[in-house]
Amino acid sequence: MKKSILFVSLCLCFSMTFAQVKMPALSPVQTVKQEIGVGFIELKYARPSMRDRKIFGNVVPFNEMWRTGANAATLIKFTDKVTINDNVLDTGSYVIYTIPGKENWEIIFNKGISNWGTDGYKQTEDVLRLMVPVKKLKKAVETFTIAFENMKPSACDIHLAWEKTDVSFSLTMDVKEKLKAQIETGMSAEKKPFYQAAQFYNEYEIDLPKALMYVDKAIEANPSAYWMMLYKAKIQEKMGDFNGALISSQQSMEAAKKADNPDYIKSNTDFQKGLKAKMK
Repeated sequence: MKKSILFVSLCLCFSMTFAQVKMPALSPVQTVKQEIGVGFIELKYARPSMRDRKIFGNVVPFNEMWRTGANAATLIKFTDKVTINDNVLDTGSYVIYTIPGKENWEIIFNKGISNWGTDGYKQTEDVLRLMVPVKKLKKAVETFTIAFENMKPSACDIHLAWEKTDVSFSLTMDVKEKLKAQIETGMSAEKKPFYQAAQFYNEYEIDLPKALMYVDKAIEANPSAYWMMLYKAKIQEKMGDFNGALISSQQSMEAAKKADNPDYIKSNTDFQKGLKAKMK
């Protein structure tokens, strides 16, 4: 009887020990948080590797729905409304499913965020479907990778790459209304965001006279700001005022030299070279 009790106790002990062992994942999970616009995109997916296997048309069949990774369905979260290949997608969290093909992939954004892989998928929960062409890579990508590329202040490309296949789509985050509201609120404060307002009206609202007015006010408040002077020069260039742009750039150059900033000295040198070519 004592031997039986001892045997059971040892079994329980081994069972508890084994239950606590965490083995390395074959398809480790990666969470990526990318700042974009005035918010961010968060991506969570499991990353399988080739491991000497043929992937597309074999491990991942053509023309069948794929979880776009391993294990749980791939999740993506947007803090602001986005435009994907000319399609508007609202703020929130989604699952990315794909249907790989030899020449094109169908990319699906779906509301089934609690799904395990494709289990639980409902077509009625699709919010966006788009077709994207396949790009063949010269060098194989060993581990499935989703990457943010060609980053801009409020736009980027998202690439899905594995084996010698790469597909991508373009994404723009809608920031214009939020920026405008922030600037209008900021103008009622004691320290007014003149430089940010100049950037907004130059790059988003596209009102160059207003952008020039605000950058002048920003420089007036900070007379040694060589970066603002160069920005003013670029606005003047857009407006066709090449002589004014040259004067502003020269002022920026002098201020950059006093501040011993070689980057802005070079930026002004390059800007003036291009400007003079246009003035000929």
